[in-house]
Amino acid sequence: MRIVHIITGLSAGGAEMMLYNLLSRTHRDRFYPIVVSLMDRGMLGDRISVLDIPVYTLGMQPGMLPTPDILWKLIRTLRQLQPNFIQGWMYHGNLAAYFASRFFAPKVPVVWGIHHSIAQLDAEKQMTQAIVKLSAKISHSPKKVVFVSQTSKAQHEAIGYCQQNSCVIPNGFDTTRFQPSSQARSEVRTTLGLAADTLLIGLFCRYHPMKDHANFFHAAALLTKKYANVHFLLAGTDVTLANQDLQQLIRIERSQVHLLGERSDIPQLMAALDIATLASAYGEAFPLVVGEAMACSVPCVVTDVGDSKWIVGDTGKVVPPKNPQALADAWQALIEIGSSKRTALGKAARTRIQENFALDPIVAQYQALYA
Repeated sequence: MRIVHIITGLSAGGAEMMLYNLLSRTHRDRFYPIVVSLMDRGMLGDRISVLDIPVYTLGMQPGMLPTPDILWKLIRTLRQLQPNFIQGWMYHGNLAAYFASRFFAPKVPVVWGIHHSIAQLDAEKQMTQAIVKLSAKISHSPKKVVFVSQTSKAQHEAIGYCQQNSCVIPNGFDTTRFQPSSQARSEVRTTLGLAADTLLIGLFCRYHPMKDHANFFHAAALLTKKYANVHFLLAGTDVTLANQDLQQLIRIERSQVHLLGERSDIPQLMAALDIATLASAYGEAFPLVVGEAMACSVPCVVTDVGDSKWIVGDTGKVVPPKNPQALADAWQALIEIGSSKRTALGKAARTRIQENFALDPIVAQYQALYA
């Protein structure tokens, strides 16, 4: 079965990484996957090609809707590829899959993938609002709409998405790639020039308003008034010293903040943490970084956005978004229980991921849907 995955772009975001994870475990004797990026190859294009999976790019500009020219390129590509099945990823990819299938082959089944949550539609950008409203009107047309989040499914159906063709398939995690490592703990601290007993709190995400770095650094300032031996490790796109907007948010000693930018060694960095954090204000559906940290046996403090609360369960702390005091208090609670109890929480977190969100069973759900 030839499956064409149409995705907005191939940066290192959550939806893009889940596509890569799915492709890495797809049963190639049954399915022949192909990826079409509306934009460019991003960070993941070459990694997908290494899997011996073709990657096509159409050159759409960031922040734009698919133009008639882009849609025509997509139709020509689909005519060349002759897919048996089309899966859209994210709003732009879903819309492109819908229009292309209508003009190319109406009988080819189309599935949409929703990787965003919407607490308040009017809080989104105007273009996002327009895309969501348009998508709601035509959401009955795909064979299935796959949400990665229970919360996201309920939110979208409340604003008009079809309820008859929807389902939830959560993100899955490779627990062989993300696993605890005492070696990573010591090596990362040595690289950063930190003592072995330094408490390390991490935030791994791109710089974007929804990720709420301001919330994180405000909470960090509150925490360091009580704990001097805490350092903060951040990684992600534009999370560097060159980002002046980010620099202005830092309210603590710069020596306690480590900004690493985009990294390819996230599993090692994750395993080095004492506490992982999701500080997001909105938009998250099923954040990969939470499950990845839990798979590394790192307890998490997360804001209550998307399905973060469901992922963490009773293995970490959940706080309201945009509340730095609550975030700092949750960090403090995990610090005060001591290393042995944090270790126990971390082990419980890894077990929760293994039992509920391991990658292979999630891939099996997608393949059952295709079949």
